[in-house]
Amino acid sequence: MTEAILYDTHMHTPLCKHSVGEPEAYAETALKKGLKGITITCHSPMNVTWSPHLRMEMNQFDQYLSMVERARAAYEGRVDVRLGIESDYFPGAEAWLTELHSRADFDYVIGSVHPQMREYQERYYKGDVIAFQKGYYDHLVMAAESGLFDCLAHPDIVKTVHPREWNAHFLLDHIRASLDQIAATGIAMELNTSGLIKTPSEMNPGSLILHEMWLRNIPVVVGSDSHDPKRVGADFDKAFDLLQEAGYNEVNFFLARKRHTVMLEDARASLRQPTGLAGMVSSFAQKFI
Repeated sequence: MTEAILYDTHMHTPLCKHSVGEPEAYAETALKKGLKGITITCHSPMNVTWSPHLRMEMNQFDQYLSMVERARAAYEGRVDVRLGIESDYFPGAEAWLTELHSRADFDYVIGSVHPQMREYQERYYKGDVIAFQKGYYDHLVMAAESGLFDCLAHPDIVKTVHPREWNAHFLLDHIRASLDQIAATGIAMELNTSGLIKTPSEMNPGSLILHEMWLRNIPVVVGSDSHDPKRVGADFDKAFDLLQEAGYNEVNFFLARKRHTVMLEDARASLRQPTGLAGMVSSFAQKFI
C-alpha cells in the first residue's frame, strides 16, 4: 500500500452554521480516502457584521480550537488533524485579521474574498457586473499583498454571483495583470473542487485561469471545501487531471504556515478513490449542500 502523503486543506465545522459533522467525522473520511491529514478551516469570526449566519461567533472561537484539538487527539497516529482558518478579506479588515491570526498557532490561513455575501455586494456592487468582477480580482491582489494569508481560496468564485455574465476570456487582461501582482507576493492559490457542485459547474478556478497561474509559477493547494464529511478528498483525481492539463506536476499543502510540495503522480497514487454505487451516492448527495 502506498504511503499516505497528502492533506485535504479546506473544510468546515457546524460552528459556521451551514456545515454538518464534527471534525472527527472529517478525519474518518480522510482515513478511508488514504489522506495523511486534514486541516480544519472554519469561517473566521468577524468584528463587524459580515454574514453572521455563515460563520462562528467570536465567543465560539475557543470552542473551535477545542473541537480541532479534540479531533487531533482522537486520530493521533492515524490522521494528522491540523488547525487552520478561512478568513474573509475585504479592504479595511487587515487590522482585525492580524489580531485574530495571532490568537492561535494556525497551521494554515486561507484568505477568501466572498463576493456572494450580501455585505460585500452592498459595498462593492454598483450595477455594473464587469466592474464588480474586476473589483473582485483587485481585492484578491490586496489580500495577497497584505501578507496575512498562506493561500487565496477559490480564486474565481465571483463567477457564481452572475454566472450568465461570466466570461474569463473577456476579463483575461485584467485577470492576467492581477495574477502578475499575486505571483510577486509568493502566495499560493487554491484549486477548490467544490466548484463542481456550484453554478457554473467547474472547479475554482477553471482551466483557463489555472493555466495562467502555472505560467506565473504560482503554487497550488487542492482543497475540497467540505461542508459535509462525505466530501473530504472529493474529486481530487479530477483536480489532479486539471492541474496536469494546465502544466503543473506538483501540489502543495501547509503545516505550521510552511509550504510542503509533493509530486502529482505520488499524490494520485497515494489516494484511495471511492468506487461503485457508494461513490455515486455520495457525489449526488453533496450537490444539495
